[in-house]
Amino acid sequence: MNIRSLTRGDGVVIGAAVLLFIASFLDFYTTDCGGSDFCREEGENGWKSDFFPVLPSIFLAGVIAAALIVAARFQPQARNLFGLTLEQWGIALAVFSAWSSVWTILGGYEHVDKGVGQILGLIATLALAAGALLTQRVPALKAPLMGAAGPQAPTPFGGGAPQAGYGYPGQQTGGGAAPLGQQQPFGAQAGQPAAGAGAPQPAPAAGGASDFAPFWFAVPVARPLYAEDGSSNTIAELAPGTWYLAVEQRGQALVAQTQDGRRGVLQDTSGIQRG
Repeated sequence: MNIRSLTRGDGVVIGAAVLLFIASFLDFYTTDCGGSDFCREEGENGWKSDFFPVLPSIFLAGVIAAALIVAARFQPQARNLFGLTLEQWGIALAVFSAWSSVWTILGGYEHVDKGVGQILGLIATLALAAGALLTQRVPALKAPLMGAAGPQAPTPFGGGAPQAGYGYPGQQTGGGAAPLGQQQPFGAQAGQPAAGAGAPQPAPAAGGASDFAPFWFAVPVARPLYAEDGSSNTIAELAPGTWYLAVEQRGQALVAQTQDGRRGVLQDTSGIQRG
């Protein structure tokens, strides 16, 4: 589970779900007795059985929607449930929760006022639905929730010291790897200076070339890692701030290996930083 897979839109969804959960314990309706001695002014929250189906259609539906959307971010590939992904189920429930909240607040009873829990619930469900619908469409919401100050060297695969020849950041391999933090263009061979260092930049090696050597790299933004069989299935999402191992080059794409041993094809290699 990599928390860097979360986006700002996911942060909106999580915050709205927390607000919605809190609102469920506040007064949903309050009774206005108008000064009558035969009436007692009191409030009831959304968990009151008299208000059914307020609890499942507004509060529980919204919280479950947020849980499904966030859970989808940590899945190695899209999981289907009755033909829909977890994120699609979460979006549908979020919209349903907001729809129910709007119609509930438009209705009412005589001498019964809308409580703070109902008002906050409406705000939370609207924010939840907006975050669920717009996360993948608005660049500001699609950006990573937690920015990376810089790539951090991971624990080598299998533990222990890094293996020689794997281009681990800061380790000398053959002619030497680029210093940590120095941007080396993708396709540059080990031992060759980066562009602007006084030597021409070598052309990218052809896929499957015999002179390819595995190297560590980091991505500037979150990018999907696709299955090696050429399908559109996503097996993982590479996150900024983490080093990954490139084990093979296929044209402009790379076959990368994650820290847990999964391998896949990184199709977008623009702007990657070599270790």
